[in-house]
Amino acid sequence: MGRTDLFSKALSTKVVTKKYPFEPVEVPEGFRGKPIIDPDLCTGCGACANACPPNAISIEDDLENSFRIVKIYIGRCIFCGRCQDVCPYQAIKLSREFELVARDREDLVQVVKLAMVRCSLCGKPFTTIRLFMKVINELPPESRALATLCPSCKAKVSAYGTSFARR
Repeated sequence: MGRTDLFSKALSTKVVTKKYPFEPVEVPEGFRGKPIIDPDLCTGCGACANACPPNAISIEDDLENSFRIVKIYIGRCIFCGRCQDVCPYQAIKLSREFELVARDREDLVQVVKLAMVRCSLCGKPFTTIRLFMKVINELPPESRALATLCPSCKAKVSAYGTSFARR
C-alpha cells in the first residue's frame, strides 16, 4: 500500500476519537466504576471488607458511642467487584461513575455509620442493630436469649450455665 492509498483511506475513515471531556462518554454495559454503599441496606456485617483485595474497605467499631463505621477508600479501590459479589444484602454496588478526581483525599472516602446493639448482660456494644434484627428473626425462640449476648458473655454463660446469667 503506497502513501497515497494510505492517505486516501485515512480521509475516508469516520472519526474514531471522542471529544472527551467536552462531550459525555457512554460507558459499556458491565463497566465497573466507583463502589457505592447503600446506607439503608448495609448491615455492617463486614463481608465486603473481608473480600477486598487492596483493603479499600474498613470496618471500625466506636464502642464509646455504639457505632460501627464502614468506610470505602476509593483511592485504594481496584474496581474488582468482590465487595459487590459477597454482600449478602446487595448493599454495595459498582456504579458506572469513573470520573473520580477530587481536591481532597477525604472526598474519596464514603462513610456509613450504623448503630450497635449492646449486650444484655455486660452492656458492651457487639453488633449492628440491623444485623442483629436479621439474625434474631431467623433463630428459633429458645435461642433468642443467647443472641442478645456479646461473644465473651455468651462464652461465659455457655461455660458456667444459666446460673452465671442470673448473677
